[in-house]
Amino acid sequence: MKTHNYFLFFSYFLMLNCFGQPKREVIELWNGAIPNVIENPEFKEIEIIKDSVVSSLEQVSIPALTVFKPKQPNGTAVVICPGGGYHHLAINKEGYKVAEWLNTLGITAFVLKYRLPNDAIMEDRTIGPLQDAQRAVRYVRRNGQNWKLNKDNIGIMGFSAGGHLAATLSTQYNKELYKVEDDINARPDFSILIYPVISMKDSITHKGSRKNLLGESPSDIEIETYSNETQMDAYTPKTFLVHATDDKSVPVENSIHYYLALKDYNVSVEIHIYEKGGHGFGLGRGDTNHFWTIACENWLKANKWID
Repeated sequence: MKTHNYFLFFSYFLMLNCFGQPKREVIELWNGAIPNVIENPEFKEIEIIKDSVVSSLEQVSIPALTVFKPKQPNGTAVVICPGGGYHHLAINKEGYKVAEWLNTLGITAFVLKYRLPNDAIMEDRTIGPLQDAQRAVRYVRRNGQNWKLNKDNIGIMGFSAGGHLAATLSTQYNKELYKVEDDINARPDFSILIYPVISMKDSITHKGSRKNLLGESPSDIEIETYSNETQMDAYTPKTFLVHATDDKSVPVENSIHYYLALKDYNVSVEIHIYEKGGHGFGLGRGDTNHFWTIACENWLKANKWID
């Protein structure tokens, strides 16, 4: 009898692990042929565990997409770029949890684990993350039928430094950074930028992000190239922006400058600037910023990306 009870308990334990922690589909982005790479077998990815969950990643060198499929997909997809100052990826708060929220809207979400710039593994550290972002959108668009996606409803989303990457893709999607095997477009159909780093200019940049991406002493050309408010045109995707006025890490002027530049090019844009929230609030944490997800859902509905 005791043996039987033990077996039942063990089976129940296995079920909890199987169903309570669903295994996600993880796609290696380059299938072993990573461009702009320096082989360094001693350079290992580091997982930071918090409350028994992987909260962030450091030293990312092998990019991947983690797929979050909704119960009832509506054909829209979003590639999510977590933030972390180009030093680490806040993969849980600004990745997995965001993907789960998007799933409730019927959106298929892809969390992008992009390479973090480092001279130890890259020939050119400045282009590594953008190569991965271009590849991610092309991959999702090329293989969209696997997830019942509309190839014209693929967006990019980013938080903080991940917002910089998403904005860089939105303004430099046509930049030739690796050999493309087909004519699949890397342009996102829309952008969602949450407390993003936009500019590399001294007056408003997040200096840690700039240092990690461009190095200690970037040239004027590098600063201009990666200041996204100077790189857009009339084909830059529609954009939804969120920022808090009291953000001490990434000044709200980053979002404001991007908004004004989009407006100058007559690109559709919506911005929400909240009184309080600071930086890194993710899906919201009780201040006025708590409502940004509702505003974003309404924006997605208004543009017919969700029902």
